[in-house]
Amino acid sequence: MSKPIVAIVGRPNVGKSTLFNKLIGERRSIVEDTPGVTRDRIYAEAEWNSHKFILVDTGGIEPKSDDTIPKQMRRQAEIAVATADVIIFMCDIRAGLLADDRDIAIMLKKSGKPIVVAVNKADKVGALPYEFYEFYELGFDREPIALSSLHGTGSGDLLDAVIEECNFDSAEGDDEGVINVAVIGKPNAGKSSIINRMCGEERVIVSDIAGTTRDAVDTRVENSHGIYNFIDTAGIRRHSKVEDRIEKFSVIRANMAVERADVCLLMIDAQDGITEQDEKIAGIAHEAGKACIIVINKWDAVEKENSTVNEYNKKIRTALAYMPYAPIIYVSALTGQRCAHIYELINKVYEEAHRRISTGMLNDLLNDAMTRVQPPSDKGKRLKIYYMTQTQIAPPTFVIFCNSEELFHFSYRRYLENCLRDTFGFEGTPIKLVIRQKGDDSTK
Repeated sequence: MSKPIVAIVGRPNVGKSTLFNKLIGERRSIVEDTPGVTRDRIYAEAEWNSHKFILVDTGGIEPKSDDTIPKQMRRQAEIAVATADVIIFMCDIRAGLLADDRDIAIMLKKSGKPIVVAVNKADKVGALPYEFYEFYELGFDREPIALSSLHGTGSGDLLDAVIEECNFDSAEGDDEGVINVAVIGKPNAGKSSIINRMCGEERVIVSDIAGTTRDAVDTRVENSHGIYNFIDTAGIRRHSKVEDRIEKFSVIRANMAVERADVCLLMIDAQDGITEQDEKIAGIAHEAGKACIIVINKWDAVEKENSTVNEYNKKIRTALAYMPYAPIIYVSALTGQRCAHIYELINKVYEEAHRRISTGMLNDLLNDAMTRVQPPSDKGKRLKIYYMTQTQIAPPTFVIFCNSEELFHFSYRRYLENCLRDTFGFEGTPIKLVIRQKGDDSTK
């Protein structure tokens, strides 16, 4: 069994995300004084008194709303409650005990899970105001805990109560071998849908409204293929359309998600084809040196002829000429067509990105490459390459020592990269060549 899961639930704007960020010690959830900013479940590891657990931030619950987004946020919170071991029910002392709080309390009692009531925004030092004692009316076994998520006061008492309710006897240590997969792409390409399909549960909000997912959401999956942590990023928009502050945070978070990832799934809408925005998003993963798979989604909606796949491949390879290494897979998140094959590709490109080649094998390849195509020369001075060694993985990084960096033309660098790929594969991962000049400056 993995670490205990602790979910933070409550009405919109009671301070759930502020508490979440305070407890994990970093700004993971977007915090903005606007109801409905946190829409999906946000996961992170937290620790208190040497006990580790998974903390989950959820979107605010509006029990009586029938609007699409609040309705789905309520569904997400219900899923979080169902999967949690302990629930922190947050209320707002300034607003007092509201009818919505009572409705949420009824829902939580039905879950049968341990509940810790946290009465937030008790920022004033000294005796608690009369309003605090209203929350005893909710009728939970534990007494409510007053805290200020903004200042952190009372959070120790809250965590003590949470730890008391958690069962750590069956929890294991950190899992090894988890592959972090960032799902990136422009809005509405089907990023959340593909994760839901691959998880086999409704883990991420799916909606036709562009920009539904704003945070980078972590979703853990264990199956016969391995252990994966899917990071569903907000749809990356053109910079000209990034106007409000929340969207700006989301673009930053998408870039951060790529940095955290081992493998990136670049989602492209088959109906739209490859666009300029897709090229820019792919460039984020490429520049970060991440292994990448190009996933063409909504393939079921495209009218096909015998040459359709070849024509698509040609367009993608032309538009993304800087990443010819990335495999392409055509899927439908709606029907599940070929989605299972994505796991095999993830494992493959992850292994390729972590491949190490011995210095002896590299220099055999180098000598053979130089015999077939001589290094370039300029004004009687010839490039001399002494040896090559691998210094890093993810991406595979090779240092080449030579007599002159200036003579090492881009075309010869590309030739050597192609030789590396032809011999060792490296499918799905960028390769980095670092040129170092040594003291010997003699010419042949």
